[in-house]
Amino acid sequence: MSKLSQLAETLIGSEIVRLGNDISNRISRGEKIYNYTIGDFNPDIFPIPKDLEDCIVKAYRDKRTNYPPADGILKLRTGVADFIKEAEGIEYAPNEILIASGGRPLIYALFRTIVDRGDKVIYAVPSWNNNHYVHINEGTHCVIKTSPENDFMPTAEDIAPHLAGATLLCLCTPQNPTGTTLGREEMEKICDLVLAENASRKPEERKLYVMFDQMYFKLTYGTTVHHNPVALRPAMKEYSILVDGISKVFAATGVRIGWALGPVNVIAKMKSLLSHVGAWAPMAEQVGVAEFFQNKEGIKTFLNHFKAELEERLWSIYNGFKALKEKGYMVDAIAPQAAIYLTIKFDLKGNTTGDTQLATQADVTQYLLDKAKLAVVPFYAFGAPHDSPWYRLSIGTCRKEDIPEMLGSLEHALEQLNVSVTVS
Repeated sequence: MSKLSQLAETLIGSEIVRLGNDISNRISRGEKIYNYTIGDFNPDIFPIPKDLEDCIVKAYRDKRTNYPPADGILKLRTGVADFIKEAEGIEYAPNEILIASGGRPLIYALFRTIVDRGDKVIYAVPSWNNNHYVHINEGTHCVIKTSPENDFMPTAEDIAPHLAGATLLCLCTPQNPTGTTLGREEMEKICDLVLAENASRKPEERKLYVMFDQMYFKLTYGTTVHHNPVALRPAMKEYSILVDGISKVFAATGVRIGWALGPVNVIAKMKSLLSHVGAWAPMAEQVGVAEFFQNKEGIKTFLNHFKAELEERLWSIYNGFKALKEKGYMVDAIAPQAAIYLTIKFDLKGNTTGDTQLATQADVTQYLLDKAKLAVVPFYAFGAPHDSPWYRLSIGTCRKEDIPEMLGSLEHALEQLNVSVTVS
């Protein structure tokens, strides 16, 4: 078979997709699997807001099915500006906003607009897809390995040594896959580093930009507060591109409405690039979401209920893991902060069951699926080392009544490992 392009030949397949295919096959054969792998929602459990559904249906019935403007309809861009101003206290004009079919094409366009071959891109691991976007754009990977002590978030101290000569710094908070966040003090320190680095560069030198993925920013729990770099340091507006959308906050992953906010020149080039790709959001969805944004009371009511349902699931599973840890099993979890993810730990490598040894973390992942019927995504699927014992558990498809059963199944699987319980 003839070779394809260098990019096509070197793309790395998705571990999540591989797991998903295995899980789908098992479910089709009648197996009960607790599938907590995908960062998506089961619409039967978490439907989109009824008001949003009605607005989109009405737009289709009104025959709003032609091409939208390349940067998105004005009413939606204005609605996004109002939504962001009310939520975060920052102001963006319509020409500083770009609408697309979700966050992915916006991130792709941002990379293509800013990153040339060989340019240094800084990102932490685990994190969602930064490694793939750097590879697609032939950038130079500058990888920061994070630790559980900092909730798997990069610190200013981690970032500082790498800023010289960098083109892009990728930040995500609340973060996928960890469900953890950057605190105010750390975010301010990072902003000050970026501002100082750009001030040190000559006028003819390219600036350091920040991609700030805040797709989950409305989904924070308890005392957790989301902090936006532009809100904390207004001067960051010149160097920040915010990526956001309705996918997670309204359980609307398939509706495909995302937006980027940033400097006019960057947004204009991203718009030009996407106009060639054709990655605009459908007209009817844009019209519907724009109308939905007018219903502020309805949005508030939905979010109060939605967040309560998500938080209840996260804490129930977290408490279950802590109870297993107290019994001596080699598991752990980080307390829920935000998003739809729980960071969990299975420190089971080296254990045996019967004649089988769990020699690698991949063996652990498979054992959990085979024996506990629990499907979760290892952090090595998000760029972390392959021996990392940490995992992402997503609750988007989780039924509350399944949680005790899942925890019981997990404990039964742990019991079968001959050194799974510590000796006091």
